[in-house]
Amino acid sequence: MKIVLASGNKGKITEFRKMMPNDEVIAFKELIGEYEVAEDRDTFQGNAVKKAEEIYEKIQVLNLDEDILVISDDSGISVPKINNEPGIYSARYAGENASDKDNNSKLIRKLKEINLKNTPAYYTACIAIVYKNQTYTVHGWMHGNVIDKQVGDGGFGYDPMFIPKGFDKTLGELPHEVKKEFSHRSKALKLAKKVLEVIL
Repeated sequence: MKIVLASGNKGKITEFRKMMPNDEVIAFKELIGEYEVAEDRDTFQGNAVKKAEEIYEKIQVLNLDEDILVISDDSGISVPKINNEPGIYSARYAGENASDKDNNSKLIRKLKEINLKNTPAYYTACIAIVYKNQTYTVHGWMHGNVIDKQVGDGGFGYDPMFIPKGFDKTLGELPHEVKKEFSHRSKALKLAKKVLEVIL
């Protein structure tokens, strides 16, 4: 089974490959080249479904001689004290093509504006699966606190700013082997694997 990841995010691709070591996980660009899916839905689920279905349709046109399953994920961090920002705009919080550093800097600035050094936040991950023209979705969440600085250089995205519940270190400090046990994406992926067991 070839699993095509509908993402160009290198951090996500690496993470999925680590979580699915027994499957061939490739980025969609390896099959169809450069392509941008407009993430214009108003929920994580809406964006995940749109990405997976659009990439699936593009691959179907190639008439490949093998079963193709497309997985996409839309995820982000929400901070209730600042109107659940950045939410679905997590990847482009500081603007289109913003870097992780740009996005983190904007969130830090927002927190400092209202003197929040440490406040509750949560990550959401929605995984969409498209196989044989059927679409399935699952969700995973991770709760904790966001802080007004970056600590640690591991992970990607907002990881250096997020301290998961039950820990005193940021995701940027924790090793992958620890994070994979409770991360939002890991939880969603466990449910996605149950879906795959049924449909494959």
